[in-house]
Amino acid sequence: MRIEDIMRKKVITVSPSTSIGEALLLLRTNRIRHLPVLEEERLVGLVSDRDLRDALPSHLLTHEDDDMILQKPVSDIMSKQVITAHPLDFIEDAAAQVYEHKIGSLPIVENERLVGMITESDLFSSLIELFGVNRPSSHIEVQVDDRVGALAEVSQVFRDAHVNICSVLVYPAQNPPQKNLVFRAQTIDPRPLIQKLNDKGFTVVWPKEGGSLL
Repeated sequence: MRIEDIMRKKVITVSPSTSIGEALLLLRTNRIRHLPVLEEERLVGLVSDRDLRDALPSHLLTHEDDDMILQKPVSDIMSKQVITAHPLDFIEDAAAQVYEHKIGSLPIVENERLVGMITESDLFSSLIELFGVNRPSSHIEVQVDDRVGALAEVSQVFRDAHVNICSVLVYPAQNPPQKNLVFRAQTIDPRPLIQKLNDKGFTVVWPKEGGSLL
């Protein structure tokens, strides 16, 4: 899945001269946490709710210049080094960017123009959908040797059992060079399928005997 499939195309933006007070009102009114800053349609910065909170005076103290702070432009507090993504990037690459840089959103830029926005919430929703967790299904984990054709052989057992695969992930097992194949299978009762996997000589590591089937 690519970013263009999940990004929000209607993005609320501000200019460098927008006041901190105006930006704060936009965030609260639209229930968003980030505002891209555009100058002549070019992305020049990003303002987050944290930036605004840090700039605002304390509610516990009264200062004569409180109103002046709200009138200052967002250019005074915006982040100028903005991490962006392209609409044709894959969502897992975007998730890696968000995780690595500990950020809450990614402006999507194409030909130097802002074309969309994705947030942590957008990525989580998409990954849940990709994993098939949002549909009635069962989690089945099979340990195999790390060799060509292993995934195809296990998938054939699902096919023979007439069980549809919602998603599959591969990750290293605790004893290399083996790997674990993690399936989301479109069945509520996977016991017949697990029996077929065992009969074919595959090692089912989840569900464990007597464990949860979901």
